[in-house]
Amino acid sequence: MTSTALYRRFRTLLIANRGEIACRVIRTARAMGLRTVAVYSEADAGAQHVAEADEAMLLGPARARDSYLNIERIIAAARQSGAEAVHPGYGFLSESAEFAQACADAGLVFVGPTPEMITAMGSKSGSKALMEKAGVPLVPGYHGAAQDDATLAAAADKIGFPVLVKASAGGGGRGMRVVRKADELAAAIVSAKREAKAAFGDDTLLIERYVDNPRHIEVQIVGDSHGNLVSLFERECTLQRRHQKVIEEAPSPTLDAAQRETVCAAARRAAGAVNYVGAGTIEFVSDGKDVFFIEMNTRLQVEHPVTELISGVDLVEWQLRVAFGEALPLKQDQLRLNGHAIEARVYAENPAKNFMPSVGQITTWRTPAETDGLRIDAGYRAGDSVSPYYDAMLAKVIAWAPTRQAAIDRLDRGLNDTDVRGVVTNIPFLSALVTHSEVRANAIDTGFIERNLAALTAAPSAPGDLELAAAVAAILRGEDEAAKAEGPSPWRTSGWMPVGRRKRAFLFRRGQGPDHTDHKVELTYGGGASSLTIDGRELAFAWVANGDGIDVSLGDARARIHAVVDGHELYVRTRNGRFELHLVDPFGGESEEAVGEDKIVAPLPGTVVALLAEAGAKLDKGAPILTLEVMKMEQTLRAPFAGTLKAIKCKVGDIVQEGAELAEIEPDAES
Repeated sequence: MTSTALYRRFRTLLIANRGEIACRVIRTARAMGLRTVAVYSEADAGAQHVAEADEAMLLGPARARDSYLNIERIIAAARQSGAEAVHPGYGFLSESAEFAQACADAGLVFVGPTPEMITAMGSKSGSKALMEKAGVPLVPGYHGAAQDDATLAAAADKIGFPVLVKASAGGGGRGMRVVRKADELAAAIVSAKREAKAAFGDDTLLIERYVDNPRHIEVQIVGDSHGNLVSLFERECTLQRRHQKVIEEAPSPTLDAAQRETVCAAARRAAGAVNYVGAGTIEFVSDGKDVFFIEMNTRLQVEHPVTELISGVDLVEWQLRVAFGEALPLKQDQLRLNGHAIEARVYAENPAKNFMPSVGQITTWRTPAETDGLRIDAGYRAGDSVSPYYDAMLAKVIAWAPTRQAAIDRLDRGLNDTDVRGVVTNIPFLSALVTHSEVRANAIDTGFIERNLAALTAAPSAPGDLELAAAVAAILRGEDEAAKAEGPSPWRTSGWMPVGRRKRAFLFRRGQGPDHTDHKVELTYGGGASSLTIDGRELAFAWVANGDGIDVSLGDARARIHAVVDGHELYVRTRNGRFELHLVDPFGGESEEAVGEDKIVAPLPGTVVALLAEAGAKLDKGAPILTLEVMKMEQTLRAPFAGTLKAIKCKVGDIVQEGAELAEIEPDAES
């Protein structure tokens, strides 16, 4: 097939992805008058992207390899639906040359680069060889074909520790390990290869010098089939955790105009080395003085919205127009940088528990209106389920403003106005991060989050009078709404009373286990007035619903609060922050059976990928016992105390459910 046949106008587009990016592509495709086809696994039958598309095709079971990574089934779905083109999104098969070739062989337009370009630039090792020829600066390292342990160890010794071991294929921090000492290398290689094989089907590794305290700079490029290639400025993605981006912004607050042109010119040379067609990103690492090429992503990036907001370009539209065979709408000298944009990734994960993924059904989904420079790109809604099979990202909150400080303020407000319940999210962590004084001052590097993790994930302060009043108001509002559906009643708490005044007690619990705290509140109502008694102090109290918020009066103070009640669980947001409370039911038992501390249980559904200790072994506190793969990431379960490993109750390859007992430890006497 000739290159010109790869690009032609089409009317029906299949999106070979799910979640946020599928919804994102559907929006632009529909605006361009295209018919859209979604694909889905059995786990995603009720997902938002399925509902938003004009048509949806079932691929297969929940596991990605049986659905979103199954090339044969996706091609069959395209043929059956009448699709003429395929957009791969990001992740899954987006950087698979095999998939791009399969589309071409089936007569489908692949919305992205050619298989040859993906092969040349998608391999970290291969692309580095190309960059050397193109004069693009590289981090010193090894990216050869020999992959035996001796060769990799010799390369690491030659480079000098610390080194970075990482998968040649793929990205997202998977298959990547920082190794600071020679005796840590062997275990890192085994782990990185296993994770890379599971995530990308390729366990080829490269080793390069690890740049301490680096910054991550990347340049968005787009090329067309007519020989035009432009860079749309740069993004800074320095705020990372476990090599995964958390906050992204554009332009980089680190570069001046001259440095910006230097790095963008290097990116254009890099993409020009393969006459690149489509959207892609050239990634660099900076040690504060020099900038080094690290890899190219031959696809659309998660963080592309910040580039769209500062350039005024719809990158998905440009991708589709390039796939039509059109020339780029703008030349390099016609592109203008406007203002500053910053993005935060909202994940279903628990920062207080080492960012463990959270699964379950979303009971509340509330995001701010997309006005005043705020944009929400989401792939979920209330009622959707977050499964353990895929990446845990729910949405992106993006803010634009004329200046960086104003954009940060706007992003923080957008995060504070985003409420997701039913699963645990990282929203409080994101708010703490973007408002940190050193982040505002741009005094950061890629290790910033890890160094400041304790402060960024610290529990909020104890609820004060306002928060307890907000909790009471939220409960009363819910009862009023329920009562309205049943008709008027003289017995409603906030309604007319036949005589006298009544009292009602609330007990709110913050936290779990032995460290929990209880807060008692007494409501007195009737006779046209209400009051709350908190810690022996009686304060006048009133509330009124105001849209999705509640206006609360307590004593002489008034405040707008937001709250969500989900059964006995309350989420309250006031000017003092976010608070989670549990309404204790004195008649409900409230006791929960807990698994004994000597049991190691699965925190989430997952697959056992490694056993790291044997029954009978003596373990120190924190010693690794086994590794689970959860949501495509490895989680190592460790001994909670020193003791003897009595039993391993699983084997490699087992698929285990949440709460399944995996091992048993007998604590040492002194433990």
